[in-house]
Amino acid sequence: MRYRLMIFDWDGTLMDSVARIVTCMQAAGRDIGWGEFGEDSVRDIIGLGLPEAIERLCPGIDPERAEALRRRYAYHFVEGDVTPTPFYPGVAEGLARLRAHDASRLAVATGKSRRGLDRIFRESDCGHWFHASRTADETRSKPHPRMLEELLEELGVAVEEAVMIGDTEYDLEMARALGMDRVAVTYGVHAPQRLAASRPVFTAEAFPELIDWLHA
Repeated sequence: MRYRLMIFDWDGTLMDSVARIVTCMQAAGRDIGWGEFGEDSVRDIIGLGLPEAIERLCPGIDPERAEALRRRYAYHFVEGDVTPTPFYPGVAEGLARLRAHDASRLAVATGKSRRGLDRIFRESDCGHWFHASRTADETRSKPHPRMLEELLEELGVAVEEAVMIGDTEYDLEMARALGMDRVAVTYGVHAPQRLAASRPVFTAEAFPELIDWLHA
């Protein structure tokens, strides 16, 4: 294995949830009377913590309205929207290959809330795949590197033994701030040229390709 610890983003990297996030945020914007968010605008903020995403999506929004938007988004994502959110092809099999190595450690670093990530862990029965996880509401949002620092400390792994894998510049810049290796996947949110600016050590167009590369 190239790394002892492999840290994965969630939305757009492991789970194909981008379409659902977009439609739920658009519905929430309509609910509070803000108007229709453009698809590209919503895609751009995927990966950030929800407060940071709302602040970027709605410049100048007041706290009360921001809280209303957050609540409506949460409602639509959990209850009101039935857009499927499957794992990307090869994710379950690929992570099983990584877990087969006793020395390997897998973790999640996500802009989701702890409540949201734990719900998906339960619904997908996949929480046991990972040795640790961090969410944006229990530490700093991406691209600040604190969640990576906390994962390294919790798992007792040096930065040079770890890699961050994600589909946004927020994932890659978070790792870059620590001098951690980073891998881009191009099937998620941000365009390949945008990801390339963060100088990933590898770029994968599909998850199985990533797994093959991690098995150096």
